[in-house]
Amino acid sequence: MLICHCNIITEKEIEQTIVGLLDQDPWQLLVPAKIYHAMQKRGRCCGCFPNVVETIIRVTENYHTRSEASGVDIVSHLDRVRGLRVQYGSRTHERRTADHRAA
Repeated sequence: MLICHCNIITEKEIEQTIVGLLDQDPWQLLVPAKIYHAMQKRGRCCGCFPNVVETIIRVTENYHTRSEASGVDIVSHLDRVRGLRVQYGSRTHERRTADHRAA
């Protein structure tokens, strides 16, 4: 499936990059910019970043589930992110309402 239309990046390419980065350091913080940098790409419109975040969470959870540390309880980050999206919704940004004015 095509995730990034600007750079023509598929979900499989993103998953392979995530696994490669996790092989280097399984507990590093992965963000879309780091994934794109590893692929020598750059986010252009960044509309794909929410899908990349979902992919990062899913692949990272699967990676740690399959690893030797599978006996350790792993918190489901995907559920926590989805809960935050529902809690804050699309009308707020950084916990400010849409009618917030800085000046």
